[in-house]
Amino acid sequence: MMPRTRRSPAALPLMAAQLMFSSWEVIARRSLLMAQNRCSPLEYQRMVTEKMQAAQLSAIAMMATGGQANLAAVLAPWHKRAKANARRLRRS
Repeated sequence: MMPRTRRSPAALPLMAAQLMFSSWEVIARRSLLMAQNRCSPLEYQRMVTEKMQAAQLSAIAMMATGGQANLAAVLAPWHKRAKANARRLRRS
């Protein structure tokens, strides 16, 4: 059995495109949940806490580079959460 390897981060243009489409999907799905009055209090809480966590991790990534911001590292927390939310909301 091969040892599990960690995937390398996506290239910046690919990451930006995935972030854009995943964000649109999440906004559309959450808006539909709200319109149907099926959005749980937990989902409302997630909307806020995930953004705060992603903003904190982006700020840390920016500070770690000493002002020379690596855009892929700064976008990575937003990208990860948007893709995860899109997958999770697709199932519901």
